[in-house]
Amino acid sequence: MVHKGFDNEKYLREQTQAILQRMKECDGKLYLECGGKLLFDYHASRVLPGFDPNVKMRVFQTLKDQIDVIVCIYADDIERRKIRSDFGITYDTDVFKMIDDFADWGLAVSRVVVTRFNGQPAAVQFMNRLARRGIKVYTHKATDGYPSDVDTIVSDEGYGANPYIETEHPVVLVTAPGPGSGKLATCLSQLYHDYRRGVKSGYAKFETFPIWNLPIEHPVNVAYEAATADIGVVNQIDHFQLSAYGVQAVNYSRDMEAFPLLKRIIEKITLQPSFYKSPTDMGVNRCGFGIVDDVAVREAACQEIIRRYFASACDYAQGIGSNEAIVRLKLMMESLGLNPMMRKTVGAAEEAMKIAVAKGKGRDGIVCAAAMELADGTIVTGANSEILHASSALVLNAAKHLAGIPKAIDLIPKQTIESIKHLKRDVLSGRRVSLDLDETLICLAMSAPINPSAQYALEKLPQLRGCEVHLTHLPSVGDSNGLRKLGLNTTSEPKFPSANLHDE
Repeated sequence: MVHKGFDNEKYLREQTQAILQRMKECDGKLYLECGGKLLFDYHASRVLPGFDPNVKMRVFQTLKDQIDVIVCIYADDIERRKIRSDFGITYDTDVFKMIDDFADWGLAVSRVVVTRFNGQPAAVQFMNRLARRGIKVYTHKATDGYPSDVDTIVSDEGYGANPYIETEHPVVLVTAPGPGSGKLATCLSQLYHDYRRGVKSGYAKFETFPIWNLPIEHPVNVAYEAATADIGVVNQIDHFQLSAYGVQAVNYSRDMEAFPLLKRIIEKITLQPSFYKSPTDMGVNRCGFGIVDDVAVREAACQEIIRRYFASACDYAQGIGSNEAIVRLKLMMESLGLNPMMRKTVGAAEEAMKIAVAKGKGRDGIVCAAAMELADGTIVTGANSEILHASSALVLNAAKHLAGIPKAIDLIPKQTIESIKHLKRDVLSGRRVSLDLDETLICLAMSAPINPSAQYALEKLPQLRGCEVHLTHLPSVGDSNGLRKLGLNTTSEPKFPSANLHDE
């Protein structure tokens, strides 16, 4: 059972007021770099129960008549087809999605910057596609002199070599699909050009994590470290803030390391003392003031750290993560007295697998199980069979439970399943014929018009959003897609279901 720990309306008021105050402090434009996700911030919604994943966009919606939006993307991220894991889409596709999503909120994105561009072919295709849809595209090269030669950085050979991005409104929101996209460099390049034109613009950073006015060891801040364990970001006490104001605040290592250089660059651009004395000064972050139940928030953040541990272990098993990240996460868990079994679905999934083995269930000698914790705390389980993956069985069992349908009742006609098995095995020459979750959801939808029970179960699926799931084995692509689309918080053991290197 999840208890509300965050007040969106209080945060909305506080954050909007903080941005308006920064606007008043600028004689020119305010370039607002957005750290983290503006839309669909599911990390925040998991660690701050009650947090609306889109509340940050609501802040900007109230100011939409005063805002221009610039989206940055690093050219090599386009070339490498870097993936945004929460949606399973590439960064360049996410830029298209962001433009559409912002439009839905009444904010037009008409400017995109491809940063550190050096003629990458995929980036050229990306730019052509945007240009042909009426989006203005700019390219910025790698900044000459960066990071050591401030005189070159702040010159016509450095920031001056980048084209100036024309904007109309007093606030310029600079965002990106992920970190390392060149947002800060874009803001500073714009500042350079503005000051050359006699416009005294300002810079600030719109942030959520770490929360500066929570203790460094608070689980919410530790959960932020857990989310960035793969890149080694750590939280630190902002000694600049402590020295300047005598106030203890938390910031993250990258901003702390970059601040002395950033301060020198700002002073070189403005020819006056920096308007910021610390990294915390730069941030516009009122998230901590929205917390209304610290106990609920602490518990949610601890669960997120455990989820991140499983995710990191699975990444390592699949060759896309490092053992160093796992070690970091273990140390974080130890510091808070956490262990994997504190995630209720872990023990439930293990027990479900033992029962399935004892009953001779599974397929081709492979037994997998899964467990889900529903919103009311009820635990539902499922195991794989000749016809269904464990994830498929789990979701159908959960829907049946919510709909009050006996477990023995079939929601999908056996003829439908046999027909699909025939297609997969005999027509498409597949080795595995059982249905993954994506396939199962389609079958359930097809069955609904002819089966009232299937229709009722289908109507219950939205109630699964935000529920906790654990799998005893790594999910297939079709299972992962289905679990993500249903909005389930899923973890799994870092184990492959079979010894095959390619399993359909």
